[in-house]
Amino acid sequence: MARRLLFAAMLLAGCSRDDGAERRARLGPNPGFAQFMQVADAAAGARRFGQCAACHSIAAGGADRNGPNLHGVFGAAIGQNRPRFGYTDALQAQRGIWDAERLDAWLADPHRMVPGTTMTMAGIRDPLARADIIAFLKTQR
Repeated sequence: MARRLLFAAMLLAGCSRDDGAERRARLGPNPGFAQFMQVADAAAGARRFGQCAACHSIAAGGADRNGPNLHGVFGAAIGQNRPRFGYTDALQAQRGIWDAERLDAWLADPHRMVPGTTMTMAGIRDPLARADIIAFLKTQR
């Protein structure tokens, strides 16, 4: 069921013409993280999650891949939410939960947030793309 919902969200997001320009225009000059989260779009985040899906599954009960399954990651303890996944010592040493701010820092530059991580992604520069992915992850509980 979750896989069907993800596919439907990605299909609908793919049909939209939202490149973020309209939402960016509403932000005004020099928007901060909170402003990006206010205009974040979970459907756009589902589409953007496609780049994450190469290493991460999102379905409830889905298997870990090169990266952990991310279903339920929002609000979960950092480096602890998938007991069978082999998190690095660096990630396991982090304290706190995956909230919007920490996810934003991670998505922006995982190696800066957690030196020693083995995450292969260099980071997502676009703050709206990160906000959209975070909005999508919030729906995956």
